[in-house]
Parts: sequence; structure tokens; C-alpha cells
Amino acid sequence: MTTKSRSIVVQGTTVSIATRNEHDYISLSDMVRNFDGQGALIEQWLKNKDTVIFLGVWEQLNNPRFNSLEFEGIRNEAGRNSFFLSVKKWATKTSAIGIYAAAGRYGGTYAHRDIAFEFGSWLSPEFKLYLIKEFQRLKDDEAARSSREWSFQRTLAKINYRIHTDAIQEHLIPPTLTKAQTSFVYASEADLLNVALFGKTAAEWRKENSKLSGNMRDHATLEQLVVLSNLESLNSVLIQQRLPAAERLEQLNAIAIVQMRSLLSSMTVQRLDAGQQGSSSPRPGHATTKKGKRK
Repeated sequence: MTTKSRSIVVQGTTVSIATRNEHDYISLSDMVRNFDGQGALIEQWLKNKDTVIFLGVWEQLNNPRFNSLEFEGIRNEAGRNSFFLSVKKWATKTSAIGIYAAAGRYGGTYAHRDIAFEFGSWLSPEFKLYLIKEFQRLKDDEAARSSREWSFQRTLAKINYRIHTDAIQEHLIPPTLTKAQTSFVYASEADLLNVALFGKTAAEWRKENSKLSGNMRDHATLEQLVVLSNLESLNSVLIQQRLPAAERLEQLNAIAIVQMRSLLSSMTVQRLDAGQQGSSSPRPGHATTKKGKRK
């Protein structure tokens, strides 16, 4: 079954590449487009006895359903002036999988890359070398892209696994501030945000985590940093409204609690966790000690 089609450009010729049953098949029809004879060259190549032998060996190595008896009959006929072999005939009689003819938008004759490279040698050694070069460039690009996507998904899955455990969730939710805390006017707006989200000032965190490098925000989770960014924007609006610091602190703390709970129960993040059985080890610098505190 063909699942997708891409293309490369070989010496000015656009050549389609289809993925069929997880294998790459290259369009022979595209390969001959700028050669004299075009499609007739494929028929001429198939008529060659060396080609028939090559195709037979490839099928025997890669296709357990290959009909070797029918192949022997075709090989015996190959080389005669009256011999003719089409792609459809070859596939029908021998149950071959290495080469096929497709109809529709991406129609034409396609061959497994091993066979396409062999056909390229028959067409032009120079064309074959450029074909291999461009094909490898495509595969390298796909591998790099796949690696980046895998790393990104893996990172999100790890985050999801961690934040959906009850113990971690308990410590990610900002504590509700006491009346004494909300009535205290913090000199620094940064500390006001720290208290709203983390429940403590930078100095308090440093005193509790003297052995850690950096500051409390360096050791925050991704979710906490998202909420912190939101709180910064909201705080600027509240400042413009001339709300007292204590009142702003109370509102920001309430918003931080709601947003953290929303992030932790997000259905989007839960879907990323489907099938994830990875490590549940905490993020460096986030080992949980007692309730409400992190190191």
C-alpha cells in the first residue's frame, strides 16, 4: 500500500518517491522523462535477459511469496526477439513486489530503490550517481526531522508523566497565601510574583536551598514558568489599575492556583502521556522533600 509521495530533483528532473509497505519506491517513469525514448526505455530494459535475472534474484532475496516456477519460465524466454515483458505481466505471474505500475495522480512505473538504482546504471552512470546523492540527501533530512520530532515528543511525554503523579501534582499547586502574607507589602515586584506562585520570596528560597546553584526560577518546572509569564502580564495590568500590592498579590495567587490546576488536568497533555512508560524521575533540582517544599 502506497502511503505518501515525495520528490527529489536529479539533474533538473523531478523524480517522485513513494513509500509502499514502509519501503521507498522511485518512479522509473520520472527518471526517463528527459531521455530519448522515455517510457519505451522501461520496456526495453525489462526485455533484457540480465534485467530479468536481476529482478528474479532481488525477489528471491526479499519476497517469500515470489513464484520461482513462473520466474524460470520467463527467464528461459528472455533474450528472444519475440520476448516481451511488461511490469503488470511480471507482477501478476510471479507475485513480484519490487516493481509496480500505479494509476492516478502519482501514476507510472515505480521500483524499489535497489532496482531503481540498477535501472539508473542502465540509463546513465552519471544519472545514477546523482540519483543516489539526492536520494540520500532526502533520507538524511527525513532522519534529522524525525529525530527532532521524537526528542520533542519524548520531552513532552516525560513532563506529562511527572506532573500527573499525585505527589508531584500536590507540590506544583501554589499554596494559598495567609492573610499575613497578603497584607505584607513586598518591596520587589519580582518577589510579589514569587510569593504568588511559589509561596516564598527569593531570599527565603535561597535560605532553604543554599546548596543549589541559580535561583528559584532556574529550578521551576515548565508549567510554573508558563504561569509565571502569564502572571507578569496580568500584574502589569493590575498595576495600571492602581491596585494596592496586597490586593494584587491575592488576585495573582488565586489565578496561579487556577492556571496550574488547569495545566495539570489538561486533556491535551494527557493524550501525550498515552503509552508513555518512561522514567518518572524528577527534574534535576526538583527532588521533593517535605510537603510544599522542593530542593
